[in-house]
Amino acid sequence: MSILFYNISILCLTEMRLLPFIYRRQPIQTVTLSLFRFDSTYHKCWAFVMMGLARPILNRIHGLSFWKLLGSGTGQGFTPIPNWGVYGILGVWASQEDAERGTAKLRPFTAYRTRAAESATLFLRVSSARGKWSGVLPFNMPPTTPSQNSGPVAILTRATVKWQKIPQFWRHSPEISTRIGNNTDVMFKIGLGEVPLRQQLTFSVWPDIVHMAKFAHQNGPHHRAIQQVRKGNWFKEELYARFNIISIDGHWSDFDATQLSELPS
Repeated sequence: MSILFYNISILCLTEMRLLPFIYRRQPIQTVTLSLFRFDSTYHKCWAFVMMGLARPILNRIHGLSFWKLLGSGTGQGFTPIPNWGVYGILGVWASQEDAERGTAKLRPFTAYRTRAAESATLFLRVSSARGKWSGVLPFNMPPTTPSQNSGPVAILTRATVKWQKIPQFWRHSPEISTRIGNNTDVMFKIGLGEVPLRQQLTFSVWPDIVHMAKFAHQNGPHHRAIQQVRKGNWFKEELYARFNIISIDGHWSDFDATQLSELPS
C-alpha cells in the first residue's frame, strides 16, 4: 500500500509541475471588433439585410466561439436613432491566428469589406471582464494579466435594458453622449447595439486606465446615471470588459489622428 501511495504521489506531483507549462501552451483568446461604413443606399440596404443572412455563415467559422452582429446609432452613436451606414461584427476567437485568418480571408468579413467605404478591425486581448452576454460568459481571462496603466486601453460595456426602464435609460443618454463627445482624453468612441433601444453596447479607447477611470467616476451625468442604474435595477443583463489593444488593421476616420500613432499598427 505504501508503494502504491508513493507512486500516486509522484504521479500527482509530476502532473502538477506540468500543468503550468500545459496551460501556458494553450492559445490565448483574441477578441476582434470589425467596423464597416457604407455610403451608397444600395450598400446600406445590403448591410442591413446581412444582419440576418450573415448569422449562419458566422456559426460555421472554425475558431470563432462567440460573435455578435451590431448596428450603430447616429451622432456620437449613443442615441436611439439608428445609423444605417455603420455596422460592426464582434468576434471571440480561440487564438490570434484564427482571428487574423478569419477577419482577413473568410466571409462575411470579406464581403463586408469589399462593399464598405472604409473598414477597420481592432484586435484585443482581455485584461478583465465581468457579467454575461446572452446568458454566457464570452471572455476568458488570460493566464497573466498585462499592466493596466500602460498604453491605450479599450472599454466595452453592454446591457439589456428592462422594458419598463427604457424611458429612464434614454433620458440620460443625450447628456452622457455630449460629455463623452467633448472629452479630449477619449481616443475613440462608438455606440453599437443588437436590438434598437434595448440591447446597447458602448466601445471606447483611452490613453490609459487613469484617464478612463477619471471619466467614469468623477461627478457628472455618467456617474449619476450609474448610481441611478444601480438604485433602480434598470438592467436585465450587463457586462463590462477591459482590453489591451494588440493591433489595428484598416482605417477608420473617426479615430483621433493626433493620438492614432500611439496605437499599435
